[in-house]
Amino acid sequence: MAWIFLIFSGIAEIIAVNGLNLILRKKNVTSFLVLILGLATSFTLLSFAMQDIAMGTAYAIWTGIGTVGSGIVGIIFYGESKRPARIVFMAMVLSAAVGLKLIS
Repeated sequence: MAWIFLIFSGIAEIIAVNGLNLILRKKNVTSFLVLILGLATSFTLLSFAMQDIAMGTAYAIWTGIGTVGSGIVGIIFYGESKRPARIVFMAMVLSAAVGLKLIS
């Protein structure tokens, strides 16, 4: 169950980062709510996950999900760079997270 909490925590982190981007584009109540609810959900689920998963592993995977997920959201919805090198490095982050799961 801890791994499920960790995955959903990472997804909530992506939502929070998207909320931050929304705030930078247009300051309104909805943007702030997306950020606050995303962060609250992310940290709550991360704390649940860390009850069974080592702190270093949980944090590394959480940041990896957030980093790669936010990059993908940026590419799809905000027209950010799709350069091959960027995709390769995001894949490296993702493979490192999978590697941590495999050895944990």
